[in-house]
Amino acid sequence: MTHPMPHGGPVDADDRSPDDPGIVARQAWLRCLAHADPARLEAAWNGLDRPPSYEMLRPPEIGLAMVRGRRGGSGRPFNLGEMTVTRCAVRLATGRVGIGYVAGRSPRHAELIALFDGLLQDEARQAALQESLIAPLAAGQARRRAAAAERTARTKVEFFTMVRGD
Repeated sequence: MTHPMPHGGPVDADDRSPDDPGIVARQAWLRCLAHADPARLEAAWNGLDRPPSYEMLRPPEIGLAMVRGRRGGSGRPFNLGEMTVTRCAVRLATGRVGIGYVAGRSPRHAELIALFDGLLQDEARQAALQESLIAPLAAGQARRRAAAAERTARTKVEFFTMVRGD
């Protein structure tokens, strides 16, 4: 089975390494798109000068995914519960296949993720989209995470033990 990769042509699925820069980059933009405001993605799609035509390989569908946890972060895995997930797959007119997964029930968000995933795999469009869409989204998401961490840090309580001298 072959998959198109961001760095060029198809690569055999068994030859891919999780450390491959193309895979790491694709994971990063998919994560960023999944956490983005769908209205912002819609505006970006509508603002494209040449939005490509596309066909649905897998229309947006809502389902459940099992969430697994680990006690202490490294213990034995256990099933925590299920969460709702929406997924979609598209094929752009260029032949690139884009996928989109998003937590919750958001068919259009999953479709937009898939569309931008396909566009970002196109080397001719990748740099411009990274600069105009992904970088600002990632920066905003990082600011929100830092603000949340700061709010949490202000509530941190330090415990210490005093040693009594006898």
